[in-house]
Amino acid sequence: MDVMREANRLESRGAEVLHLEVGQPSTSAPKGVLQAAKRKITTDRLGYTDALGIPRLRERITEHYNAKYGLSLNSDCVVVTTGSSGGFMLAFLSAFDAGDRVVLATPGYPAYRNILNALDIKTVEVPCAADNGYKITPAVLDRIKTPIDGLIVASPANPTGTMLTSDDINAIASYCDDRKIRLISDEIYHGITYASAETTALSYTENAFIINSFSKYYSMTGWRVGWVVVPEKLLRSVECLAQNIYISVPSISQHAACVAFDCINELDKNVHRYAVNRDFLLSELPKIGVDQIAPADGAFYLYAGVEEFTYNSVDFCRRLLTETGIALAPGVDFDPDAGHLSVRISFSGETKTIVEAMSRFGEWVTKLDARI
Repeated sequence: MDVMREANRLESRGAEVLHLEVGQPSTSAPKGVLQAAKRKITTDRLGYTDALGIPRLRERITEHYNAKYGLSLNSDCVVVTTGSSGGFMLAFLSAFDAGDRVVLATPGYPAYRNILNALDIKTVEVPCAADNGYKITPAVLDRIKTPIDGLIVASPANPTGTMLTSDDINAIASYCDDRKIRLISDEIYHGITYASAETTALSYTENAFIINSFSKYYSMTGWRVGWVVVPEKLLRSVECLAQNIYISVPSISQHAACVAFDCINELDKNVHRYAVNRDFLLSELPKIGVDQIAPADGAFYLYAGVEEFTYNSVDFCRRLLTETGIALAPGVDFDPDAGHLSVRISFSGETKTIVEAMSRFGEWVTKLDARI
């Protein structure tokens, strides 16, 4: 966010900035969603809704699980949230007490750590690297010698794009169920995959919180609407928390999101563009000396090592932005210990932006006379 703020400041002064730091689609919401929102503005007073979400949206989400994953899901267990961020807050507050210990992978999405720490829940960060596919596995969990109360997994993951296979998820779900570890499965990048189809943890357990959102695949970041599939025993707790924390998700966003599931053709075109951008970067980056790249089997990021050029990814990204107009995210956001040698590159933008950024990047690194 600091990089994006500086990029926006430069743009406001007339500079051309190529945004490869932003973790959001460059496209607006689908046309059908926009049309539905316009209709609701003129026909509905848009007041508060039920804290758990409007019934129609919760039903559409259950229909989605049936159509995509072949699962029969009770809509009572679906809670509409203010994006995935609201979902994480509700899940963490209902599932854990202050002092509990929750395991998460690094590199990983920094908000997990920050929200948990704000709630006085302890984080147990497990370093993951390319040689283990950036994955947490039961074998990795067995090496943790302290008690574990919770585990967060993400597939596809931010920033690496790593995906867990069906066998991986089944093994993790069984491990957590057997040991009464609360599993939180972040599935907000479902729909954006390249090598294989994604799997939901809901296929293997009823005890996990399943977090998803309309922000990424559905291209609705600013609408702030997502959902959580909640274990039945914690549903009342989640409901009371939601009522008190935010009353309800914006009603216009909920009504519009009902239509998002009918816009798959338009949304899949976005994913095709991401795939083109991904393939281009995987081809071009090694040519300029960036050849340590995470798998990127899903989501729209590449997590890449830049130790050939820098000792400090923050300084590297700051100078790259100032001198070339290319905005990247420093790896320290995602890995406080080893992220000083990595960057995250978002390829959710237009292909022409990605091509121009690589041209400038390649020219710039050839002129570096020392590591930054």
